[in-house]
Amino acid sequence: MTRLVLGPFNRVEGDLEVTLDVVDGRVARAQVNAPLYRGFERMLEGRDPRDALVITPRICGICSISQSAAAARALGDAMGLSPTPQGAAMAALIHAAENVADHLTHFHLFFLPDFARPDYAGRPWHGRAVERFTAMEGSAQRAAVAARAELLHVMGLLAGKWPHTLAIQPGGVTRAPGLREKARLQATLRAFRRYLENVVFGGALEDFAALETVVGLMAWGRGDVGLFLEIAADLGLDDLGRGSGRYLSYGAYALDTGPVFARGVWNGGPGVFDPAQIREDLSHAWMRGEVAHPFEGMTEPDEGMAAPGYSWCKAPRLAGLGYEVGALARQVVDGHPLARALAGGGVLARVAGRLLELARTQAVMEALVAGIVPGAGFMARGRLPRQGAGGGLVEAARGALGHWLRIENGRIAGYQIIAPTTWNFSPRDAAGVPGPLEAALEGVEVGASGLSVQHVVRSFDPCMVCTVH
Repeated sequence: MTRLVLGPFNRVEGDLEVTLDVVDGRVARAQVNAPLYRGFERMLEGRDPRDALVITPRICGICSISQSAAAARALGDAMGLSPTPQGAAMAALIHAAENVADHLTHFHLFFLPDFARPDYAGRPWHGRAVERFTAMEGSAQRAAVAARAELLHVMGLLAGKWPHTLAIQPGGVTRAPGLREKARLQATLRAFRRYLENVVFGGALEDFAALETVVGLMAWGRGDVGLFLEIAADLGLDDLGRGSGRYLSYGAYALDTGPVFARGVWNGGPGVFDPAQIREDLSHAWMRGEVAHPFEGMTEPDEGMAAPGYSWCKAPRLAGLGYEVGALARQVVDGHPLARALAGGGVLARVAGRLLELARTQAVMEALVAGIVPGAGFMARGRLPRQGAGGGLVEAARGALGHWLRIENGRIAGYQIIAPTTWNFSPRDAAGVPGPLEAALEGVEVGASGLSVQHVVRSFDPCMVCTVH
């Protein structure tokens, strides 16, 4: 047996190490280590509950809107306050724009550059991959950065700035868009659709969103998506890093009529999600304490980093099971035929799930803008309780994000966060069951370059700064 330690990883938000026990060239056991403790949950203790709206977005510069939305919902839950219908719609639009920007960033800037590496020289697609996907230099990279910047005008119009806006509040949003903003938002989304259809997908988004089978997906053959699918077929990326087939979604973009993408679980079939069944296992984390629901959870770091702990990441479980979260999970739970055909798949399935969601969310954003009613109420007002508790469950680009808040004597008595990468990159639990990434790496052929391992890791799109608090 050979032990390899891979890390730090580039093009990953935060610090990540992966320890592999390799037998006969394949991974026999993997341990995923989040080596940087940050302590945001402890920073919030004793503060005014409203400070969570300011502090938690600073956890991450990529998904700060997601953190803001979760904090606002946790506060609203504690207050017994719901956003106005138009406020909820604008919060959903701001959130969707960030998630779409994240999907685009992952596809072009984080994931695809690995296929331009010299290790793949001689493959029939390599020259095109070099021209399109070389980090910082590829033509696709430059186009993606420009398109992303234009899309983020949505943030300027509705949120004032990005990242770290205070626009999303428990009762809605602080900016009431008028006719002028509505027209500018429509123009921004028209331009982004043109980019997606002309460059990324090479065809109508509705046509891609209408795909129902893996065979149909692999025959797409257009745009940067077509080149990726050609690479995936050549390298067998569907079989690489296959998942358990268990998926969790908190439900994305909550409107007054319900979430745009459904809430629930998938474990070979649809199921109901019960947040009361969430527990955080600390057995292999450098944390002190007992298995607990986040409302009762604590963040007590073990400075001695004692065994059997090997990560600052806790191990969240739902009814004792680990679940994969992310765009694929959302689309599987939502019932999309292509996503369900991809369920249980590996690298290809996770990336295709993001592409499917990218196509579908464009239509969601357009509908939200079309539904803007200038002059409507965009903010409901309420009062914080002296005592109370609340949970805020949202869907970040990378998956299920939860904030749990306890208020005592008008101050934060406890604050717990489970980020998407906490689910996907969790260490083992007390029963020795690995987290989703650790399990996906088992059986992977390492090779001389370790690229196969990197493809699996990147397919989950880790955000380690969100993982450890």
